[in-house]
Amino acid sequence: MSDTQPNIGEMLLATVPMAKTLNLEVVEATADRAVLRLPDQPDFHNHVGGPHAGAMFTLAESASGAIVIGAFADQLGRAVPLAVKADIGYRKLAMGAVTATATLGRTKAEVVAELDAGQRPEFPVHIAITREDGAVTGEMTIVWTLRPQS
Repeated sequence: MSDTQPNIGEMLLATVPMAKTLNLEVVEATADRAVLRLPDQPDFHNHVGGPHAGAMFTLAESASGAIVIGAFADQLGRAVPLAVKADIGYRKLAMGAVTATATLGRTKAEVVAELDAGQRPEFPVHIAITREDGAVTGEMTIVWTLRPQS
């Protein structure tokens, strides 16, 4: 992005107020990978003192949105990105700060080719949620689409 255009993290925080509500930190956001961090905040703890499942879901969903913005920013004039469905599994107890790392499940070229062909492409984004010791506490897959604008 140029100096006059907002970066991916700024775009995410400007368009997704919930990310700001949870004080999510954009660690990295590119077309290839997005990493967001949920700081340890007592206001967002669950009954065992770790981050609430809803906060971790929002963290992961926000990371997926960041990579979608990064990968498809040049398509946003003609298509709207929308989450279609999500599947999350909580694997281990999360305590303290957690980080979500998102990667695309299809290449940008494949998705854009479908959009160019007049289709409404769908593509998965895979997210790993980890605690500070590196243990994976959750895994999520969100299927996104690029809905052509009329």
